[in-house]
Amino acid sequence: MNIEALLEQTVTGLGYEFAGLERPGSGLLRIFIDKPAGIDVEDCARVSNHLARVFAVEGVDYGRLEISSPGLDRMLRKEQDFVRFSGETARVKLRAPQNGQRNFVGILRHVSDGNLKMEVDGELLEIQISNIDKSRLVPRI
Repeated sequence: MNIEALLEQTVTGLGYEFAGLERPGSGLLRIFIDKPAGIDVEDCARVSNHLARVFAVEGVDYGRLEISSPGLDRMLRKEQDFVRFSGETARVKLRAPQNGQRNFVGILRHVSDGNLKMEVDGELLEIQISNIDKSRLVPRI
């Protein structure tokens, strides 16, 4: 079973955006949700209670379930995330090196046909989204 697909379907069915999943160990499932007006404690409780029932039915094994908003340094997972946050600064880690490096910090500029254009040190770099291992927004403080 693909847990991310299950989460995507379940969370969006409840009216939220599935913003990510982390499994840091010890059976912990950390699930990030979002909605346009922002997330509050009641939203987290609602999703947690619903997912506990879904996981019981689907036989998903976990030790602890944690529901949270994606935060200021939210993960960017899908092509639409890069489109949505165009103009923002992001930290990107690649699976395979490009131009001799795997880590980049720059401004998200444009996305098309599975490619991200990112301004890094004043130059436009084109990255295949399929080559991105991890990506997060860099918070403006």
